Amino acid sequence: MKKRLLLVSFMLVVSATLHAQYKTITKKDSNGFKYETVENDPSKARIYTLENGLKVYLAQNHDEPRIQTYIPVRTGSNNDPEDNTGLAHYLEHMLFKGTSKLGTVNWEAEKAMIKQISDLYEEHKKETDVEKKKAIYKKIDEISKVASQYAVANEYDKSVASIGASGTNAHTWFDETVYKNVIPSNELEKFLIIEQERFSELVLRLFHTELEAVYEEFNRGQDSDYRTSHEAMMKLLFPTSHYGTQTTIGTSEHLKNPSMVAIHNYFNQYYVPNNIAVVLVGDLEFEPTIKLVNAYFGSMKKGVQPKEYVAVEPPLTTIQSTEVFSPQSERVEIGFRLGGVKTEDATYLSLIDMLLSNGQAGLIDLDVNQKQRTLYAGSSPMIMKDYSVHQLTGMPNEGQSLEEVRDILLGELEKIKKGDFDEWLLEAVVNEFRKNSMMALESNDAMATEMYQAFIYGRTWEETVSEIDKIAKITKADVVKFANEKYGDNYAIVYKRQGENKDLVRVENPGITPIDLNRESESEFYKRLKNIAVQDIQPEFIDFDSAIKKDKIGKVGGTLYSIENKTNDIATVTYIMPVGTDHGKVLGLAVGYLDYLGTNKYSAADIRKEFYKLGIEYSFSTSTDKTFITVNGLKENIPAGIALLEHLLTDAKADQEAYNNLVDQILKGRQDAKSSKGGIQRALSSYIVSGEDSRFKDIFSESELKSLNPNELVRIVHSFSDYNQDVFYYGNDLAATKKAVEKHHNLGKNKKVPALKVYPEPETTGTVYFAPYDMVQAEISFRGREIKFNKDILAASNIFNNYFGGGMASVVFQEIRESKSLAYSAYAYYFNAAEKEKYNYVMAYVGTQANKLPQAVDAMMELMNDMPKAENQFENAKSSVLKNIATQRYTKAQIFYYWLTLKEKGIDYDINKDLYKEIQTMKMDDLVDFFNKHVKGKSFNVGLLGKKENLDWEAVKKFGKIKELTLEDLFGY
Repeated sequence: MKKRLLLVSFMLVVSATLHAQYKTITKKDSNGFKYETVENDPSKARIYTLENGLKVYLAQNHDEPRIQTYIPVRTGSNNDPEDNTGLAHYLEHMLFKGTSKLGTVNWEAEKAMIKQISDLYEEHKKETDVEKKKAIYKKIDEISKVASQYAVANEYDKSVASIGASGTNAHTWFDETVYKNVIPSNELEKFLIIEQERFSELVLRLFHTELEAVYEEFNRGQDSDYRTSHEAMMKLLFPTSHYGTQTTIGTSEHLKNPSMVAIHNYFNQYYVPNNIAVVLVGDLEFEPTIKLVNAYFGSMKKGVQPKEYVAVEPPLTTIQSTEVFSPQSERVEIGFRLGGVKTEDATYLSLIDMLLSNGQAGLIDLDVNQKQRTLYAGSSPMIMKDYSVHQLTGMPNEGQSLEEVRDILLGELEKIKKGDFDEWLLEAVVNEFRKNSMMALESNDAMATEMYQAFIYGRTWEETVSEIDKIAKITKADVVKFANEKYGDNYAIVYKRQGENKDLVRVENPGITPIDLNRESESEFYKRLKNIAVQDIQPEFIDFDSAIKKDKIGKVGGTLYSIENKTNDIATVTYIMPVGTDHGKVLGLAVGYLDYLGTNKYSAADIRKEFYKLGIEYSFSTSTDKTFITVNGLKENIPAGIALLEHLLTDAKADQEAYNNLVDQILKGRQDAKSSKGGIQRALSSYIVSGEDSRFKDIFSESELKSLNPNELVRIVHSFSDYNQDVFYYGNDLAATKKAVEKHHNLGKNKKVPALKVYPEPETTGTVYFAPYDMVQAEISFRGREIKFNKDILAASNIFNNYFGGGMASVVFQEIRESKSLAYSAYAYYFNAAEKEKYNYVMAYVGTQANKLPQAVDAMMELMNDMPKAENQFENAKSSVLKNIATQRYTKAQIFYYWLTLKEKGIDYDINKDLYKEIQTMKMDDLVDFFNKHVKGKSFNVGLLGKKENLDWEAVKKFGKIKELTLEDLFGY
């Protein structure tokens, strides 16, 4: 009865708006602009519509002087012409290239050459003779080289970087293309000037080099195991509509035969203000903001409303299945096709997905994962405009077939159809939705994402904010009825088996002539932008002594650190243990084993149900020298959560069968890692730094795992709290929480901390370590050991990372991607160690088509030994870093963890104060001095991952001494 009352209490508190009436109200602000707001909306958002049809979504969050911006366009790959797939995504890339004013120093001359290139692409598209096509492409390449002398590469990126923007990016999906930035709030007007210019017209400059970068993105997708199975699933579920018949990235054939005319036509049709929104969430005032948006975007001419693509599919009446192959481990994916975002199907899908898999107490969580019936199982929703997909995924244990995993997943769904789940689970899931919604109010990105999605899918803001209340009205009987109506033998199933992917497309290197970057050039638009003065935001530095309250707690003198939560009633308690995995690798094993254990009072499944009923989450986070045990939830239930966690820690019962299953799953997971590109890349990255004696390879052998006594693991858990601990609390009921911790939790008994194992960090010697993997691209990672952590070079390394290799306006991105089209992803940076006695590293990466490998490595090494110097680019990098520091606000619990990271480095104050002062006076010569001392001439170990037969080994030998590694070399087993 007590637990039931706690659940009811939780529900009443977090759902203060449970019975609130959400109603859209139209108002007029003091400037005469009409806007919509929703009564009882906790975000107090405003939605304006300008006279040209452009939607403006605004919400406030004054935690830091930054604004999350999204500019969504209501179009995506579903609107791609069937003979030009990939067009929407490629257009997204081209929106970073500027206009007739931005990104050019001589538009009239450049314009004529772009027209020639466009005409040649039309010829190229029509030509069927392979040799003639090559000849036309050579002409395109030649003219593009000449045209580039008039272009200013990456000037859009430089423009937003100059105002201190971060997170500059974009994405394209079926029904959306979304452009994103985070900007300082004082730079809003300059941001709007840039974006209005950007969306005012399309100029396809530097077209063929960007096209090749997009093709490299296509290659990365080919090497993605999950892309392969996802596309197969969509083809089965959507055999006649664009969701399944074409992909966002497009086909190889279409990417290699583009039409600049078709791209212009697409832009003119869909990039009109009445099909675009501006979303701004953060440190803003409503009325001045809408005036600014209207001043710049209100002048855009309203267009013909684009025709909306609507996917229509005949009902699925039978099971559709297929097989796909790749070297990675096997899994099965089951997909049910349901209605789109505006249908009740989407609402039910959100609920049923959480009933099955919520990470704690869903049917799959407890009946499959917790009982170790498969290696992994889960459920996920994909809600789209016209349809949704409910996907179930499972990975097999050793010796288990995919068909057996399929039956287990469908068995859990069958329980939903039979109503074989507890009534309280519905209420608990709704409460989790409400808690997540409450926490989302603190995140600019989460709120802005909700807004742009509402626009893309044509939902009113009222429909968005009332969604959880709709879910709350659904009864168990409703769920059972819906499940029986919608989930039958009407699904698609993809068996992802191990084997060769015979559908990979490998193409020859087109041999692009590097274009001119013109780093020192600036358009007149950019010059005027730089001269617009804004009032600077002054940095705020943290006084940790006043920001973090400190008290004594417990009998052994632990410290209780606390920060008050002034935003909501969510609270977090964290126990900080002075032991981690480097004190003994058995610790991580014991913590993992705890997930499968019950107590004398509760079964393993039941205790997780009790946590979920309370709305409490607990977690263990183990680092090399510390362990963090965290309890999170509504403040009223934190004391009960603390008591329940303590019960688990002190009363967990060993289970031999669960341990045997855990060992089997660990061993299966290890074998799967050896067949995974990501797993091999992680192992290779560790090897090129640490060699044979690495933390990565220091694991229990199979025989050691099997010989361990699970009772010993449980004793470790039982005595874990005997180490003296500190506690961190973030919430607004410190007294009650402190009382609960002291009552229920063992805060330490002066247990001696074991010796810390120290792993070597040998000097990097210039060796190339090769690991074979069947893939289209080749991936090259560089690691150069540097000096140990030194706070005196933090300022210079910060500037270096921004200038040299940290974003779209950086030297590495410009040279390797923009100029030479050698990679989609390329970066380099100076990594400062997380601890004061550890080494710093110079790190770099290039992912490129295998036949471009020699040029890509040459280009990277040339940059690492001869950094291009551009004074204006340096000043841009400097300004960007200063603005980032000035607008950075560590708030709430962030303050404590920022302080902890500084302590690890031997720093006891806010180091940003020093950095800001030092960077203000830095010159280009200081950056060059840093480069010469810490980067130039560095001896790198190189990790090379790729298909051996596709690599030019004569060229690879020039990189250095080559050592080919076996999987056993990399993994140690």
